[in-house]
Amino acid sequence: MLNSRKMARLSIVSLRKLFVFFLCLSAVLFLLITLQVVVELGQFERTVHILPPSDLHESGWRHRLHGSGLLASERTSPGGPEGHYPYIVWWSPLTGEIGRLGECGTNKCFFTINRTLYSHPSTQAFLFYGTDFNIESLPLPRREHHQWALFHEESPKNNYKLFHEPVITLFNHTATFSQHSQLPLTSQHLENLEVLTSQTYLVSLNQKNELRKTLAPVVYVQSDCDPPSDRDAYVSELMKHIRVDSYGQCLHNKDLPSHLRDSIAMEEQAFYQILAQYKFILAFENAVCDDYITEKLWRPLKLGVVPVYYGAPNVRQWLPSNSSAVVVDPDEPPEKLALYLKRLDEDDEEYATYLEWKLKREVSNLELVKELKERPWGVQDLTQENYIDVFECMVCSRVWENIDRQKKGLVPKAWQAEGNHLTCPLPRVFDFASGPRKRTSLRGIWTASYEQSKKEARALRHLAERNRNFTVEHYWKQVFTDSNTTTTKTL
Repeated sequence: MLNSRKMARLSIVSLRKLFVFFLCLSAVLFLLITLQVVVELGQFERTVHILPPSDLHESGWRHRLHGSGLLASERTSPGGPEGHYPYIVWWSPLTGEIGRLGECGTNKCFFTINRTLYSHPSTQAFLFYGTDFNIESLPLPRREHHQWALFHEESPKNNYKLFHEPVITLFNHTATFSQHSQLPLTSQHLENLEVLTSQTYLVSLNQKNELRKTLAPVVYVQSDCDPPSDRDAYVSELMKHIRVDSYGQCLHNKDLPSHLRDSIAMEEQAFYQILAQYKFILAFENAVCDDYITEKLWRPLKLGVVPVYYGAPNVRQWLPSNSSAVVVDPDEPPEKLALYLKRLDEDDEEYATYLEWKLKREVSNLELVKELKERPWGVQDLTQENYIDVFECMVCSRVWENIDRQKKGLVPKAWQAEGNHLTCPLPRVFDFASGPRKRTSLRGIWTASYEQSKKEARALRHLAERNRNFTVEHYWKQVFTDSNTTTTKTL
């Protein structure tokens, strides 16, 4: 018995020694690996290299590094040996990815925000995010094989010069809110048909009528005041003729609960439940452009509230049914709209016609159904690609199409953006009162800004066609030259 215990103790001691041995060995290996990493990082700080996409494509992971460049050799060239891929540079650092091999079906491209790759022979395309599009830095001179692609889903107020033909046609590929762009993003704020027809937040008409004892028939929630659509001027006039509860900073007359006053609370259930109690929501966009449709329209439709919509002139093309929204005619006085809303408020049967589609869970607009089913990207859907990835892959596939054409001795295909890929008319300013009006500084800038942006667009086109770098001073000199020429012609 004693010998057995002794043997067991010896075995435990041996195992402990063995464990210590392997622990020491592991520590030595860890130190060696750490030393190697430190050495490589030191080299990384001194020189900029490119990570060979062949090292990444097996796992398909998004490779992120912190520093001024990427690791590896620069021997990759488009159309070269297997494992060598074209580079696509985000000139606007939208994704923040230092380097990633993207898989687009059978095609693979190396995406990066590393601008130092501008002159690399493998660089085939440059991607721009509209809001960050800056004349101070453009990839010029533009080489014959360089393709430019624009992603812009936001309002024209963010960068008006893009909305004129001289600038939008500088690009080969587009993804914008316009249905005419090469990758339309018109339905970007609508998740799916199920969310649209859901009755999760629906409040019955009887309840809404009861709530009318304390609530106005109409609600308005905006904190971006005096935008190009001049919506606040219209709503201000409307409020003279019908009660409107305004919770936002613009025309504010009613407070939200304290925990819902932050802008990040706009997507909280408690906020939805407050809005769902109303009969009408003023859904006024910050700009009036065809196809520029935001959550301002989709939110009331999802909640079971009738939107009173002002924005995209072609909005009826996107509504779930012919009777699902009250569409504002800007040529009619707000007083007329107020009278119509009062009539609907008092006539349950007529008001109910605007919610019939919701109660039946039926979307009769087949074009909207088709759009949501066939678009190649999803909204808040992990089973689908997001629209930025799809945009990248559109460009990647087109780059590869030309590489393959060149291999076959064919002329490369040329893609060209058109003027209707991103366009908006001159902003409208409402003037309901007679005589002089008090105008805020913001209200006064949009028309002038739009007219100025046309001159800026022509100047940018002129300098881009010269195909060499220019300074900000050169740019503004060209803008003023254009302005003087235009003034002279007018005189």
